[in-house]
Amino acid sequence: MGQLNGKVAWVTGAGSGIGEAAALALAAEGALVVLTGRRAEPLESVARRISAAGGRAEVQTGDMMDSARVYAIAAQIEKAHGRIDILINNAGLNIQKRSWADLTPEGVDEIVRANLSGAFYASLAVLPAMRRQKDGLLIHTSSWAGRFHSKVSGTVYSAAKHGVVAMSYGINLEEFRHGIRSTVICPAEVATPILDKRPVPVTPEERARLLQPEDLA
Repeated sequence: MGQLNGKVAWVTGAGSGIGEAAALALAAEGALVVLTGRRAEPLESVARRISAAGGRAEVQTGDMMDSARVYAIAAQIEKAHGRIDILINNAGLNIQKRSWADLTPEGVDEIVRANLSGAFYASLAVLPAMRRQKDGLLIHTSSWAGRFHSKVSGTVYSAAKHGVVAMSYGINLEEFRHGIRSTVICPAEVATPILDKRPVPVTPEERARLLQPEDLA
């Protein structure tokens, strides 16, 4: 029997990297996993892998920067299954032009909305269901750059990920009385597709030495 039988887990950024690996691990422990990302094809591929292994998965496409869509997905999950037990708040991105010399207002907005605003939207969307259940777990993907400034990641990404850490602290301070727990993982470099946005390409040999998505799952 899996440790998560009967639980419903919502994984954002589930089409690749840490989100994909987390979804597979949750499903292997018996959770019904709802997969969200902007592109249907990779999500459906993950869902097929879960189904082939005997697990259960559903696909709900959406951009986590669209608050209305985020709320709609959360509402659909609760309507269909009566609960939301776990949020893996993982969606995020970075851009190539991340140094102060190259950064633009548009770049700032994209990074903050994808990495911080989207994380807030998902948290806000699931908390009402978790309060009603008197139980819930939120796991947010921050970064080593969310604890220590990283020139490699860029100042805006670091600032957004610091914000995710602060957000999680705030959830715990206010929501613990409802049986809700929030935690943040702050990995260093992980071999995920986000590395493709690096200003200096990362070689296959370097990727092999990094943390892998399965390590985080």
